[in-house]
Parts: sequence; C-alpha cells; structure tokens
Amino acid sequence: MKTKLTLFHLFVVLLLCNSMYAQKSSLNIPLNIQKAIDNGTRSLDGKPGPNYWQNKAEYKIKAELEPKTRKISGEESIVYFNNSHDSLKQIVIKILPDLYRKGNMRDFEISPNDITDGVHVSKIVVNREEIKTDGTDKAIRREGTNLFITPKFPIAPKSHIELKFGWSFILPKESNVRTGTYDNSSFLVAYWYPQVAVYDDIDGWDVVSYTGQVESYNDFSNYEIELTVPKNFIVWGAGILENPDEVFSKEIFARYNEANNSDKVVKIIEEKDYKITADKEKLTYKFKAENVPDFVFATSDHYLWDGSSLIVDKESGRRTFISAAYKKESKDFYTVAELARKAIESFSTSIPGVPFPYPKMTVFNGEGGMEFPMMVNDSSEPELQRTVHLTSHEISHTYFPFYMGINERKYAWMDEGWATMLPFDFQTSHAPGYDPRTRNAQSFSEFAGNEQDVPPMVLSYELRGPSYRTASYRRPGAAYEFLRQFLGDELFKKALHEYMNRWNGKHPIPYDFFFSFNSASGQNLDWYFNPWFFENKYPDLILSAKITDNGVSISIANKGGLPVPVKLKFYYEDGTNEFVYEKNADEWKNGNTTVKTVIQTKKKIKKVELGTTQIPDVNMKDNTVEF
Repeated sequence: MKTKLTLFHLFVVLLLCNSMYAQKSSLNIPLNIQKAIDNGTRSLDGKPGPNYWQNKAEYKIKAELEPKTRKISGEESIVYFNNSHDSLKQIVIKILPDLYRKGNMRDFEISPNDITDGVHVSKIVVNREEIKTDGTDKAIRREGTNLFITPKFPIAPKSHIELKFGWSFILPKESNVRTGTYDNSSFLVAYWYPQVAVYDDIDGWDVVSYTGQVESYNDFSNYEIELTVPKNFIVWGAGILENPDEVFSKEIFARYNEANNSDKVVKIIEEKDYKITADKEKLTYKFKAENVPDFVFATSDHYLWDGSSLIVDKESGRRTFISAAYKKESKDFYTVAELARKAIESFSTSIPGVPFPYPKMTVFNGEGGMEFPMMVNDSSEPELQRTVHLTSHEISHTYFPFYMGINERKYAWMDEGWATMLPFDFQTSHAPGYDPRTRNAQSFSEFAGNEQDVPPMVLSYELRGPSYRTASYRRPGAAYEFLRQFLGDELFKKALHEYMNRWNGKHPIPYDFFFSFNSASGQNLDWYFNPWFFENKYPDLILSAKITDNGVSISIANKGGLPVPVKLKFYYEDGTNEFVYEKNADEWKNGNTTVKTVIQTKKKIKKVELGTTQIPDVNMKDNTVEF
C-alpha cells in the first residue's frame, strides 16, 4: 500500500510540473496535441511520454518489372503490429501510384499519356480470408490514394494482423513525379507497393491522400524484397543486397566487393560490363532492410556505377557504402560518388555531427531531386554549384525525415528546413563562389510579408506554390540557421543531439522539437519560435542614423517583427569599411522593437549600411544612410 501511494504521489508531482510548464509556455497547443500530452504519449519537456507507442510492419514483397511495357506486378505479405492502446476497426492502405488514376486529385498537371485506371489490385487477403476486389465487397473502399479495409474483427491492442496483396500498375513515362521512366530502359521506382498508413497518437489513421506535392509519412518497418528484371539489368535498392554473387558477373562482383571496402572510388560498372552480367534470362535481386520507413529501387541496363565506402562511426568502425549510378552522358555525375562521400563525412562529423545511420547511399541519376531511405533521385546539373547543392541537400534528408520519422504531409518544414540549413557549411566549402545562405535569404525575401507567406505551422497539405515552398524550405531554413548563430555551435549541437537522440526511430511533431530545444538549451525559446513558426511576422529592419558630437547615433526599427540578426557596417571616405555592430537574433529577445546605440569613430563616414546578403529583408532601400 505504501509503495502504491508513493508512486501515486510521484505521478501527481509529474502532472503538476507539466501543468506549471504549460502555464509558462506561450506556444499555442492544439487540442489534439494537448490530448496526447494528457494521455502521456507526449510530454511538455519534449521527451516521448511514458505511454508513447508506435506501430510497425514486416513486408515481404516479390515483384517483377517489365521494361518494355513499364509494368510492375507484385505479390506481397504484410504482418502489421498494433502497438497502440486502441482496437482498430479499420486498416488504411496507401496505394500511392493512384496519383495517376483517372479522376483523382493532383496538385499539378499530369500528361494525359500517363493517366491510367490506377493500380489493379487482384488479391486482398486478411487473416487468411480473401476479400473480393471486384467492387462488390463492402469490406473495402477505395478513395483517393487510400484503400480502406474493414476486417471481420477489430485489431486488438498489442496484437497483429496478416495481409496479402496481389497488384500491378504501369509506371509513368512522361510525368515522373518522384518516380518513373528516364529512358527506354532506366527507371526509379518509388511509392510503388501497398503500404499500411501510419496510425499514430495524434490523429489516428493518416488518411491524407497523396496529390503530388506533400511527401511521405511512414512507420519504421522491416523489408524482404525480391525484384525480378531481365538479364543485363542492374538493380539498385534500399537496404543490403543479399545475393550479389548470384546476379553479378565475377568481374563486377569483385569490383563491388572492392568498393564496399575501399576509401577510394572504384569503377564498379563501365559501359562494356553490361555484356558480361550473370548468364540468365531473368535476374532476381534480393534485398533486406530493417527499421526503415520505406523501400525504393532503380534499374537500368546501361548506367555506369561508381562506389566506395566510408567509416562513418569512428568508435565502432562502421562503414557506409556510397555510390552513384548514372548515364554516361551526365558529365557531372562522374564526380558525384566522391562528392556524396564527402557530404556524408561532413554530416557525420560536423553538422549535424551524427554518424550516418544507414549502411548505404546510392545517388541515382534520374530527374529532379528527391530523397528516399538509402537512395536519392537527382537530375544531372550543368554547373558544379548546382550539383553540390542538389547532392548534399537530398542526402541530408537521411536525418530528416527518415532517421527522425517526420510526418512530411503535415510538417514539411521539419525536414525540408533542416535539409536547407544542414548542408550550408558543406555547400560553401565545396562549391567555389556559391553562398547558399544568401540564396536562401534572397528567396525568402521575395515572398516574406506577402499573402503567400504563411507561418510554417499551417499544415503543409493545405499549402500550394510559393506558400508551400516558403513555409517548408526558406523560412525554416533561415530560422534554424539564426537559431544556431545565437545559441552558438556548442549549445546548438547539444540541443539538436538531444532532440535527435530522443526521437530517432520515432515520430516527432513540432512541439517535441520546440520543447526539446527549450529543455536541452536551458532556455525558454518561445520568444523565437512564436514569430518564426506561428505568426505572420516578416524580416524588415529599418535604419536611421545621424552624426552627432558623441559619434554616430543609430536607431534600428524591427518593422516586420521577425527576430533576425543585426549587422551594421560603416563605409569611410578613405575607402575602407568595417562591421561596427554585430548582434544575433536574440537582440530582439525581450520584445523590444527598436535598437538604439551610439557608435564612436575617428574616421569620416561616407555611408552606414544595415544587414548583409545572408540576412533576409523585404525592403533593402531603407537599410542605408549616406552622409
């Protein structure tokens, strides 16, 4: 009895502590998130709550790609584990290729040649009982890119359900939205298999349809994949290739093994090597990936392949295999394997300073720029600066959203903002003449303060065009960078690592980030988070200056209300110049809207200039005073 009373008292104290913190926090907490805090799955100090849970699945997929018809056919079995406290009366399956299904909503135009009848689902089996797929069975309903299944019995808490699917669809040829066809025999296949949607502690089932713009939200699951292609085709996939000796010729297999243990880039496959692949009419590549949120693959019968490996964790000696697969015409890709290696080394040791979490990374030469676990899909770029930017940006996504399990559909800024900011140092040092901070600041300034500039906390799937781009990339990228500057590298990385340690392999939401940074930094950063993420503030500082007997009297007004750094530069009549006043964003911490100071100088001043190209400002015309 005494023990129970003590535990009860402890529970009450924890509740009171949380309540006191909630009263101090000025962040608006929506009711569904407050409910999760009350239920103990989240906490007000940013840690996963004592009752936190998340579901997972085990996938076994056998699929075949027919390059001539672009048809993918597959058989799949799923064991889905309900780790929640709820009985699930339905299960939601994502059928993402239905983006191309006739009549479905899309965020942008699709070539009429790529519009189809959607995925043909030929078989559905739930706990060994088959469900008719001809539209006559009320146990299933298809809507948007979701398939809703009502099982005969609810899925009880702490239990599992077994599902089987047979399906096929045609890959797009002209409108390659993150997946598709890049020539007659080269493909990157993503968003391609029936996948259980996320059921979480915030919203229950994720029923947001995929309409092309917002990206993924997946549970961490295990995959066993067998992919069959014609002979002479190479397959690159997420996870570990289990049977390289069966699908590669002896020559390719030897170079593949060499690259997996080499600190220098090895030419694994050159153009001539496609004539000496394994002597079979069809090849089946077997992959295994554990605790990852998705599985993608690519294939071609003529791409070149370079690779090496890198020790990403000095303590354990763990290596990551890093490679690039590309068309021989893509001249920039001849250096991408080495560039990717350097980027991963930078991310592992510098910023974020967390050892690269996966055993491999493949940069595939497809189209656009898109990230997946252990693979990215990148265009060939005509300039080194763009190649460096694209390669490092997409690889940095490994940490956000995959290592951290971000819900990109709702909170794209929780991954795109980090993928904007984290590579800044690397891009600056590896792309001569390129200033990514200036690029981001200027892009943000173009839209900041306009109707299209909405706070990032507006759900991402509600946004379009410049609003989505600004709220997801530009604004949060600047916010993270200026947060790093005023906290300093040491404290910033301490807070970032605490947040990542708490939530890697889980599903953090914005409040987990905000509260983790508050607790790890030992500061209440709500004064910063509110204007950057919740409010319609914008960057606009105004300079007033006049020469007095005591020096130069300076007044800086924060018209837009966004806390940005303050940098003041004097230009002298002798042709020299210098920064005379440099403050970080915490200059605005106490809620002041004006900074006043007097700066003494013995030189004659020609001009005073406020700001730099790396600090966004919607109106630079009121940032200069000439004498």
